[in-house]
Amino acid sequence: MRRAGKVWTAIVLLFLYAPMIVLFVGSFNDGRDLSEFEGFTFDNYLDFFADSDSLRLLANSLILAVSSALIATLLGTMATLGIHALRGKMRRAVMTLTNIPLVNPEIVTGISLSLLFVFVGRSMLGTENILGFGTLLIAHVTFCLPYVILSVMPKLRQADPSLMDAAQDLGCTPVQGFFKVMLPELWPGIIAGAIMAFTMSLDDFVISYFTYSSDFSTLPVEIYAIVRKPVPPMYYAMFTLMFFLILVVMIGMNIVQARDEKRQVRKKLNQA
Repeated sequence: MRRAGKVWTAIVLLFLYAPMIVLFVGSFNDGRDLSEFEGFTFDNYLDFFADSDSLRLLANSLILAVSSALIATLLGTMATLGIHALRGKMRRAVMTLTNIPLVNPEIVTGISLSLLFVFVGRSMLGTENILGFGTLLIAHVTFCLPYVILSVMPKLRQADPSLMDAAQDLGCTPVQGFFKVMLPELWPGIIAGAIMAFTMSLDDFVISYFTYSSDFSTLPVEIYAIVRKPVPPMYYAMFTLMFFLILVVMIGMNIVQARDEKRQVRKKLNQA
């Protein structure tokens, strides 16, 4: 039974990562056809870093991902504190509303945001061309917020509610107590939420497609236009780099969570 489980796990992992293995090998292929390996080369990576348009799009995606992750983390942490202060049915209702964007189809969210932006632009700002970096940023912050809230909320529930009272008894103001006592307890959840928001923003296509403009485009949106044609080999290198970037970020998130779990275990042992 154990051997069968290992074989099944290997099959699942192979199914999940076989496309990336093909892409990784293709990024070093000297030819244009992935079905035939004509020789090993680094030219695809050199061509990518020499292409100014690709680097500009990558920079746009990174700027948008970092900006939206920072804003979503700040707003999401504040929202989590507010939701945690609610009680009973009100808290459950607010959490249900918060979770709706997670299960709502992205195309519905993208079209809804696009219509909202166009309506605001025409009726309030008197312009037809409102889409751009600002609308992309608002859209990305909107769908990243629930991930931050879901990451921070468990840490807030695990925190001892008497910590703030003890801090204030020792002379801290509520603000000082939060930064000195509560924030260290929430920090692993905040970091995990920020990393999750960054990864979700970096590879988003559907919502970005409905809220971007030609003045500020992202890499996933432009990739959509590229894949409908014969894909230049340098983009295999770009896709591989993006995959490893996300992989490194996710490994970092797992390390943060593992350290937090060890800290919680040591804390319980000390209390026992």
